[in-house]
Amino acid sequence: MINKKGMKATKVGFGEGVLEMAKLNESIIGLGADITSSVSMNFFAEQFPNRFFSFGIAEQNSIGVAAGLALSGKLPVFSTYGVFAAIRATDQIRVSLCYNDLHVIIGGAHAGISVGADGATHQALEDLAIMRAIPKMTVLSPCDATQTFKALEAAVNQAKGPVYIRFGREAVPDFTSKDLPFEIGKAQKLRDGDDICIVATGHMVWEALVAAVILEKEGINARVLNVHTIKPIDKEALISAANECGAIVTAEEHQISGGLGSAVAEVIVESTPVPIRMVAMPDCFGESGTPKELLEKYSLTSKSIVEKCTELLNGDLS
Repeated sequence: MINKKGMKATKVGFGEGVLEMAKLNESIIGLGADITSSVSMNFFAEQFPNRFFSFGIAEQNSIGVAAGLALSGKLPVFSTYGVFAAIRATDQIRVSLCYNDLHVIIGGAHAGISVGADGATHQALEDLAIMRAIPKMTVLSPCDATQTFKALEAAVNQAKGPVYIRFGREAVPDFTSKDLPFEIGKAQKLRDGDDICIVATGHMVWEALVAAVILEKEGINARVLNVHTIKPIDKEALISAANECGAIVTAEEHQISGGLGSAVAEVIVESTPVPIRMVAMPDCFGESGTPKELLEKYSLTSKSIVEKCTELLNGDLS
């Protein structure tokens, strides 16, 4: 079991990453949308006030400005809530950024149902599906605060075109090491096993690890893959998991359609078809509540992962 170092919001890892990269790269310009501290861009804004611009609640305009800055040789980092970044500004992202293949980093904050009391309008549950469908977009979904920092670092130093990084608001287990390599497009095997493979992303990676421990007590060795890059997805790791484990359960804090589960299924159906089950939002909107209440109500927990694994291993393919 990987031990957690404590609890820390992934949005904090994002903000710390932006600040650290800005110290090393003077071309980085920060863009905000009236919610600077909510997405931890205040770390950057306070230290580099002459390199930060807030446009108010005008996400489409912000993307247009980001495109212009990128064409001028700057590296814009724009962050707002995921529902506004990925959905409200989709047209500008598609045409201004992706069509021109511009190196712009977009931080989609407050992702998933665990935003809690903000309710359905602010719970980004379709962003992965939208962003990964647009050509030339790289889509990252780190699992904890430490990895979110490294995702920002990779977006700056490894990527060449537009990048969408998804992260959350609530404090979650921070368990990865700063020494764990982060390579865009390469999944991480956090736990080995050959009875079944749990493929998870974002906050659900910790739940996958907890599920693997529970399954081990039942004599089941579950492999856990952390897919921090939704696009380009690591086909090699997924095909190996299908060949060596024979069954896959995916876990994500996103709609069941179009996200990680769909991306995994697209790979597996063309290579090594095996049974797949998905732990995800069941094609519905969320509601207000505490993160714990909502995750339990919509079955986004380690318990749900264990149940799906057990179903597959017991031959329930219905």
